[in-house]
Amino acid sequence: MIPRTMERATQFDPSTRSKISQGQSPSILAQGLSHYFGVGELKKQVLFDNNLTVWPGEIIIMTGPSGSGKTTLLTLLGALRSVQEGSLEVLGESLVGAKPRAMEQFRRKVGFIFQAHNLFESLTAIQNVRMALELCYPDLSAQEQRDRAERILVSVGLDNRMHHRPKQLSGGQKQRVAIARGLVHEPKLVLADEPTAALDEHSGRTVVELFQKLARELQTTIVIVTHDNRILDVADRILTLVDGSIRSDALVKEAAIITQMLAKCPVFERVTPRTLTRVADEFTIEHVAAGQQIIRQGDQGDRFYLIRQGRVSVRRSQPEQETTQQEIVQLSQGDFFGEMALLSGQPRNASVWALEPCLLYWLNQERFQTALADTVSMEAEVREAYFDRQ
Repeated sequence: MIPRTMERATQFDPSTRSKISQGQSPSILAQGLSHYFGVGELKKQVLFDNNLTVWPGEIIIMTGPSGSGKTTLLTLLGALRSVQEGSLEVLGESLVGAKPRAMEQFRRKVGFIFQAHNLFESLTAIQNVRMALELCYPDLSAQEQRDRAERILVSVGLDNRMHHRPKQLSGGQKQRVAIARGLVHEPKLVLADEPTAALDEHSGRTVVELFQKLARELQTTIVIVTHDNRILDVADRILTLVDGSIRSDALVKEAAIITQMLAKCPVFERVTPRTLTRVADEFTIEHVAAGQQIIRQGDQGDRFYLIRQGRVSVRRSQPEQETTQQEIVQLSQGDFFGEMALLSGQPRNASVWALEPCLLYWLNQERFQTALADTVSMEAEVREAYFDRQ
């Protein structure tokens, strides 16, 4: 029997194997994480049994309807709230049962950026930024603190505003000071709640490029709650919360690869890119060892396969020679198989064997048929695209 795994394909990153083999640990590991507000009859559950693994250097964009629990989850990750139910390890520290003093010490390792910039009105921009360094690195000299604060303010485009107080700054400038303050101590984890909402396109792009630089050079993990579709391109993964539960955790790069593979399949040629993207999230991972049989000739077809890694042999036997199979073709990365039986309703007309260890993505028959039927008109696509901008 071929072992199956129910992990979604768009949640799988082939590079994760190398991270584990190198002894790297997740920067965030949450299991069964739930949370409640209120007590007694007023007690209300706002997070429900959430699991999440995030690796160093990943940029996660968290989205979802208002009230879905995004900010609550963000505050748990940053030790701004105590863990009530489930387990949570962040930057190698368990936050379950953490004492107030330990939580305070932990927060100094995190860069916080919130919509409410919370600047000290009596301090200049550079003084507000220096406060983060004074808390996190009290042994730094005053000159080094000033130099670091100046560099980060220049990088967010405030070189001519660093000696202004908040009342002399626009809303967008205040937000950039808050962003500079959250990043100046080069934290290993950045938690940002709508960091670009008050920024114009140029300023927003400058900020996300800073995020990318931190992630790339310092392996900083960055979690961003946002509805700003201008910055979706920086995400490694997009996490969607609905009613307190993680409904989708899609690895953007992998979803794009699956979508491109599907676009090359003749059976999906009339399916729009938007629909293909939705279909990509339905694929399931299957690891197959060399020599294993994936499809048996004569069986009823129930799955459509994409080859993500590895090589397979497609073989067919004649009725009078059922024990002898002749190879028809070899397929490798980017190829697909299994669609004919699903389209015709007839039994499989060939067998498929793994020639080497394979990573396959498969789609069940019901979802395959639904995808083919989902040939949305161009007008409907345009309407949906414009609706998504709201």
